[in-house]
Amino acid sequence: MAIVKLKDIAQSRSGDKGNIVNVGVFAPNQAIYQVFLEQLTPEKVKEHFAGLVKGEVVRYELPNIFALNFVCKEALDGGGSSSTRLDNLGKCFGSNMLRLEIEVDDYLLKDLNNEVSNHAI
Repeated sequence: MAIVKLKDIAQSRSGDKGNIVNVGVFAPNQAIYQVFLEQLTPEKVKEHFAGLVKGEVVRYELPNIFALNFVCKEALDGGGSSSTRLDNLGKCFGSNMLRLEIEVDDYLLKDLNNEVSNHAI
């Protein structure tokens, strides 16, 4: 088992509306998506964003595109116009999410590296 940051195996996209942030995490294949289902729990995401997300974290599964979407409530210190944070928008949460670490079987990483090599120009 290897401990990897999501940035090494995933992509993300995030945004905000009011005091809510949503963060999508996209797996490169079905096998890595299964790891995400097991390890990327709402509790783990809330812990990762400790001090930033004060409300509930809800996870939505999107198996057809190997993605998880996390809706983080009470995450922007009141929202864009009322927050005193330097960065009061949700778009930076995606980059922050990619710093989260998970455990991945070595063989899945090897398979992933082979997939990348086979698609290189």
